[in-house]
Amino acid sequence: MFLPTKKDFKAAMEFFAIFQWALSAFVIGSISIFGNLYLVLFTPYWPVTVLILTWLAFDWKTPERGGRRSKWVRRWCLWKNYCNYFPIKILKTHDISPSHNYILACHPHGLMSHSFFGHFATDTSGFSKVFPGITPYLLTLGAFFWLPFLREYVMATGICSVSKSSMDFLLTQRGTGNMLVVVIGGLAECKYSFPGNFTLVLKKRYGFVHMALQHGAALIPAYAFGETNLYNQHIFTPGGWINRFQEWFRSIVHIYPCAFHGRGFTRNSWGLLPYDIPVTTVVGKPLLLPKIVNPSQEIVDKYHQLYIEALRKLFDEHKTKYGISETQELEFV
Repeated sequence: MFLPTKKDFKAAMEFFAIFQWALSAFVIGSISIFGNLYLVLFTPYWPVTVLILTWLAFDWKTPERGGRRSKWVRRWCLWKNYCNYFPIKILKTHDISPSHNYILACHPHGLMSHSFFGHFATDTSGFSKVFPGITPYLLTLGAFFWLPFLREYVMATGICSVSKSSMDFLLTQRGTGNMLVVVIGGLAECKYSFPGNFTLVLKKRYGFVHMALQHGAALIPAYAFGETNLYNQHIFTPGGWINRFQEWFRSIVHIYPCAFHGRGFTRNSWGLLPYDIPVTTVVGKPLLLPKIVNPSQEIVDKYHQLYIEALRKLFDEHKTKYGISETQELEFV
């Protein structure tokens, strides 16, 4: 008779932790939409939906006012299994003082940003021990906060909106020791997320530099070595009809549809689980910026270039430790 071992149980818990985060957004979102439609169209309980929508309108600005994080949710043992699956690790290169505010610019986005979620939306990867006194706020698209129940789950992990008003609030109303975590390339970078690619969407991303200058916040580069190795992606022929559809879809909804796959539940099988490959996020030296309330484009360009140089230096100093050729360079688009 087959009896599961402790190792089997550990693997099952890690598989569940990875799947539940991706599926929970879909399941909770679907229940929120179709459940309320059912209440309105087919039952006499439509006032429940009215109450939910009233609360949503009343609470609409909360994701832009620091959210509603729950220490209990952030410390779930589920997230420990999530981090151990790869595993993900964080490496500090310089101390970060709690007497200042920071914008941590993360690269690359990858397909799911697994490492950044594990480090900054949970308290189980060791971030609080590595950076004592620093409170991270992982910022994401406002669309995650449009649906009842889903928004509560997302906010409970400490995630907030990436809008300008949200960043203004966190940099002015929460004192010091705050770290705003922004994955700069966003969903546009999914196009370049496959093993062996080191292309970052950064050339025209000036907003985070402008925000840092306005508030005198320090910029910190961070690079997750291994993030783009977690999935394989099929690259369609440039100019072909599928590729044209991908580009058209991206131009409409700003999401690049990718044909990707990872592993299944067994080692050599095909599936949608990410590969269990170690991912190490290296956090660089803070780049101190002056406080300029209305910086000119020339000043923004200057510090944007300084940031790119700092990121390139960080990548070059650590790349060989993670199996990347000495001659490999970052490419910016």
